[in-house]
Amino acid sequence: MVYDFKDHGKQPVVENIEGMTLENENFRTTIWTGDKLQVTLMTIQPGDDIGLEVHHGIEQFLRVEQGQGLCQMGPSEDNLNFEREVKADDVIIVPADTWHNVTNKGDEPIKLYSIYAGPDHEPGTVHKTHEDAENDPNEQ
Repeated sequence: MVYDFKDHGKQPVVENIEGMTLENENFRTTIWTGDKLQVTLMTIQPGDDIGLEVHHGIEQFLRVEQGQGLCQMGPSEDNLNFEREVKADDVIIVPADTWHNVTNKGDEPIKLYSIYAGPDHEPGTVHKTHEDAENDPNEQ
């Protein structure tokens, strides 16, 4: 199937989210940005991670469609007191203001989608690689 991997922000959309997630090859692809919600797709390569981060005032829902890894969360960068292994079909719910990371511990890419309440990335954001995400001046 051919998917339209653009940001459809504020337009009605019906898509096969599982199919889109599995077909996405970019580190991050934003597919919908509204005023109070944002949806991104992610591909995390073996040995890579999302990158330790915190979203101030923003809650996050992540659904793993493929792969396996380690999810860490906590109240500060140096206190990630919550650790769980994650695999396909698991969800990760990150409370606002919680430091978190997901590290790929398997031998295949982790494919997941993420819902931010409210938006966290600029509309239309695409990061082909983790390095692109780290070097994006809008990602601070």
